[in-house]
Amino acid sequence: MMKKILKSTVALLSVLVAFTSCNNSGKSDKSGALAGNVAEKVYVAPGEHDEFYAFISGGFSGQLSVYGLPSGRLFKVIPVFSQDAEKAYGYNEETKPMLNTSHGFVPWDDAHHPDISQTNGVIDGRWVFINGNNTPRIAKIDLSTFETTEIIEVPNSAGNHSSSFVTENSEYVVAGTRFSIPIPQKDMPIKDYKGNFKGSLTFISVKPEHGHMDIKFQLIMPGFDYDLAHPGRGASHGWFFFSTYNSEEASTLMEVNASQNDKDFIAAVNWKKIEEYVNNGGGTIMPANYAHNVYDESTHMATSTMKKEVLTVNPLDVPGAVYFLPTPKSPHGCDVDPSGEYIVGNGKLSANLTVHSFTKMLDAIENKKFAGDAYGIPILNFEDVLAGVVEQPGLGPLHTEFDGKGNAYTTFFISSEVVKWKLGTWEVVDRQPCYYSVGHLMIPGGNSQKPWGKYVVAMNKITKDRYLPTGPEVTQSAQLYDISGDKMELLLDFPTIGEPHYAAGCPADLIKPRSKKLFKLEDNKHPYAALSEADTKVIRDGKTVHVYMTTIRSHFAPDNIEGIKVGDKVYFHVTNLEQDYDVPHGVSMIGANTSELLIMPGQTETFLWEPKQVGVWPFYCTDFCSALHQEMQGYVRVSHAKSNTPLKWSLGEDIE
Repeated sequence: MMKKILKSTVALLSVLVAFTSCNNSGKSDKSGALAGNVAEKVYVAPGEHDEFYAFISGGFSGQLSVYGLPSGRLFKVIPVFSQDAEKAYGYNEETKPMLNTSHGFVPWDDAHHPDISQTNGVIDGRWVFINGNNTPRIAKIDLSTFETTEIIEVPNSAGNHSSSFVTENSEYVVAGTRFSIPIPQKDMPIKDYKGNFKGSLTFISVKPEHGHMDIKFQLIMPGFDYDLAHPGRGASHGWFFFSTYNSEEASTLMEVNASQNDKDFIAAVNWKKIEEYVNNGGGTIMPANYAHNVYDESTHMATSTMKKEVLTVNPLDVPGAVYFLPTPKSPHGCDVDPSGEYIVGNGKLSANLTVHSFTKMLDAIENKKFAGDAYGIPILNFEDVLAGVVEQPGLGPLHTEFDGKGNAYTTFFISSEVVKWKLGTWEVVDRQPCYYSVGHLMIPGGNSQKPWGKYVVAMNKITKDRYLPTGPEVTQSAQLYDISGDKMELLLDFPTIGEPHYAAGCPADLIKPRSKKLFKLEDNKHPYAALSEADTKVIRDGKTVHVYMTTIRSHFAPDNIEGIKVGDKVYFHVTNLEQDYDVPHGVSMIGANTSELLIMPGQTETFLWEPKQVGVWPFYCTDFCSALHQEMQGYVRVSHAKSNTPLKWSLGEDIE
């Protein structure tokens, strides 16, 4: 029986691959990105700025990349969940705590879904939130500095996939578990999954003044897989919608056993009702163990705090808070249009696109039009909540975004295309091929009340024949389409960092006025800062040495140090005294097993050096800063462990 199942699965996959290969020959013609004047449409003249920022997830790189649209130029890679030698993120002493978890120091993750903060349903350009999928975490990036300033681990979760999506006023960012697990975790047979494993939907509150995050509550759900999510908006504000699959509660050979049911669900969660319940003392405190890591801009340091409890909510204790909307079949994307009326379920194995109506959902709830329940949670009748069906639009629908002009755009993984269709009439009006196997797509503001419906970015999983070959793996890529007219027009291909899963975008003019240019020295509260060259010093405490160092064009102070011994732990605390825009300095020490430091104007950063050999060892500036950058260097003399060489330091004079 098992052999028959595997043969059937292989045969199906072979057909799908053949279809994909036939649909996309890899040969571009004159109707593609080289046609007409498309080059002019992506050209950004020297000195001019792109109209939009696109924040594209790096997938297994663990990072977030920033691209300009329409140029496709890469501006920045923002370190989030992975160490980054360019910025020293996760290497310097200040940012190591950002990567702390209940499992210890975890300097990697699988970053999937960025989302930008909103005010009144419109993107406001203050913060980007992104999920770590592997070790469940949510990170916040401050868009005034383009730096990660907070990471909170999510307990009772595994495969933090239906994350991170924010409500209309950034009241919450959600973190839904992809894999159900025992809650709380315990040793139990995997075969006992059904009925015993649970899913969690975590609502993390966001403080409006500074974005500080805290877990408000966790909704403990039946043991399905919770895949993707989006908040209600407009009339449906106060609700959140999560796609689910594996309503079969299978735990093995999932591609077969989790694909049996004709319909899975979209879970509709009334978070306003649960919030009221919690605010009135409802919920159960559960022991937990998770890290909350916060970067303080005044001290330029991160701290990690281990939290020991979390508030959980059983949906049966809040009647009317959670309902299931039947959705064919194994839905992946769960997308809500700008009006908040339509909830689109993208069934990976469905021939059609299912669109639910929020208004009909409320009517079905009020009139108790239930088809049954799942673990006590009401299941609404499919026909009673159905707004419409997009008939056979393509193969393998995944994700949908909206242009704010009454149109929706859906990616189809198997048929490798973006399909445009009309809300309300459900008719397909255009389609354009992708190269190949497109996953997510993004319209700037396309998951808000106010999309900027000028471009759509398709993020592709495979790019065979599109780029120069680079060994067994070819670059991941994105493709830019102009959607300002009736028909989509492919404008550009551009490579991406890691595997792009999702993106968030907004106008550059929303972010540029808030961009921080430097850190004021008078605001620097770092405990080891030297705010002038007069403050520089070297202090020994046993085998620990602290070097209070400054850097300015074009020297370090001090630049000569003696009296360091083999076996010492030497902490270089380096303050950049510059107060000009875009004048960072770097510092690197031979033999240091961390990374160089890249220090912004007015900032203090620290690296640890543990010398293991006697000698005279140089350090230097790693970031080209002036015409005399090459002269920006110094030396450290290292003596043997039992040496009597006194501790000395100098600048501009010989050490006596």
